[in-house]
Amino acid sequence: MSKRIQRVNQLIKKELGQILLREVEFPENVLATITRVETTPNLIEGKVFVSVMPEDKTERILQILNRQIYDIQQKLNKRLKMRPLPRIYFVVEKETAKAGRIEEILEELKKEEK
Repeated sequence: MSKRIQRVNQLIKKELGQILLREVEFPENVLATITRVETTPNLIEGKVFVSVMPEDKTERILQILNRQIYDIQQKLNKRLKMRPLPRIYFVVEKETAKAGRIEEILEELKKEEK
C-alpha cells in the first residue's frame, strides 16, 4: 500500500471520527468508533470499519449510519480538499470482536492455571 493511500486513510478516519462525534445522533450509552479505513488504490471507494459498544447495538448503529451516509459523505467532501474523494461505506469491524474474545480466553486460561 502506498504512502499516499495510507495518508488518505488516516485523514478520512480522523475527519469521519469528528463528524460522527459532533454531528451524528446515536442512542444513549452507545459508543461507535471508527477503527480503520481502507480505500481502493484508485481512491474510488473507502470501507469504513466501525466498532460498536455494546456489540448488540451494532446493527442499529449501522442502520443509522447508512441512513445518513449521503449527509456524512457531503460533510466529508466539504472538509477534505482532495480529488478524487472515495465514496465511503460502513462495515462492521470484526477484528476487535475477535481480539476481545481472545482476551477473554486468555483471562480464563490464567484463572485455570492458579
